[in-house]
Amino acid sequence: MDDLSPYRRPPFCPHADCDSRSQSTTWRFIKKGYYLRRRRPHRVQKYQCSRCRRYFSAASFSTRYWLRRPELLEPVFHRLVACSGFRQIAREYGVSHSTVRRMSDRLGRHCLLFHERRRPKSCPTEPLVLDGLRSFEHSQYWPMDLNLVVGGESLFVYGFNDAGLRRSGTMRPYQVVKREALERRFGRPDPQATRKRVEELLRRVVPPGGAVVLRSDEHQAYPRAIARIRDRTFVHTRTSSKLARTLENPLFPVNLSDLLIRHSSANHKRETIAFSKRRQSALYRLAIWTVWRNYVKDRSENRRRGTPAQALGIATRALSVREVLGRRRFPWRTGTVRGWLASCYFGRIRTRAIGRCVAHDARYAM
Repeated sequence: MDDLSPYRRPPFCPHADCDSRSQSTTWRFIKKGYYLRRRRPHRVQKYQCSRCRRYFSAASFSTRYWLRRPELLEPVFHRLVACSGFRQIAREYGVSHSTVRRMSDRLGRHCLLFHERRRPKSCPTEPLVLDGLRSFEHSQYWPMDLNLVVGGESLFVYGFNDAGLRRSGTMRPYQVVKREALERRFGRPDPQATRKRVEELLRRVVPPGGAVVLRSDEHQAYPRAIARIRDRTFVHTRTSSKLARTLENPLFPVNLSDLLIRHSSANHKRETIAFSKRRQSALYRLAIWTVWRNYVKDRSENRRRGTPAQALGIATRALSVREVLGRRRFPWRTGTVRGWLASCYFGRIRTRAIGRCVAHDARYAM
């Protein structure tokens, strides 16, 4: 398939610092020959921007841009939401596990922008359900919560973020000593992390002046986060997390999302060796799962009810993975990539036990 066919006429200059962004109506391009390559299409058109005078090609607008194994992008997407680990995928396709990890990171960045571009920006009209999925990074001494906001009727995942936690619960004496040693070396997690992250998530999902019904469990940080958001109105109802997780449970939509995340993601199984070594990697994989859940997967396994995006009215049909990956996304064109989203997209969310945080600052492969 000619994956560059939608880009024969470039819609804009792909360089982020080109001033054509502010003067898009007068932007022009000049055809500057072509180059040949081994895979189809064998001939790729080259262009020159009339504003910044720099060169680009039709391939600059493809999600496969700057990839040595572009044919793996779609299969890796499917494997990542089918409970495969990086090394299992790598063995199947005869590549290094680090190649799969980098491809997962690229897919995660793409899905972050895809979801942010498509999600509703107006105030949700359905009840919202909030909860944190407990997982860990690097080792069980570094637990974290993945906070989710899910539509109470559509099952649409409006947004997510992370919160680092301190290991708690029953521990053996040697585990307590090891936790103290790790905290002396790497620092203790912020005790206000959940409150801060939930506040950020609600501000992102609910616009200023909005009023929504919010359901959650009895976590003590949630009311404190809501109290700090004074320009939105929340009708907050709380349900015990010990209540049976049935259809009648008010928290069922987010409980179902938690179940699907653990079912579809090898890194969030309760007992696994495929756990995420970096929190950033876990967030990228969660972005992939969010797009798959919202736009690709049907709400029901046995009955055709449509995707959550269809239930919300922002899509007319289920999308295929090929359609999700059909067009390269640029962060500077999304318009709302700031704050936590910018930190997540550019890989700046640190794993405390790993000293070196490799941020995403690639010049070509966005």
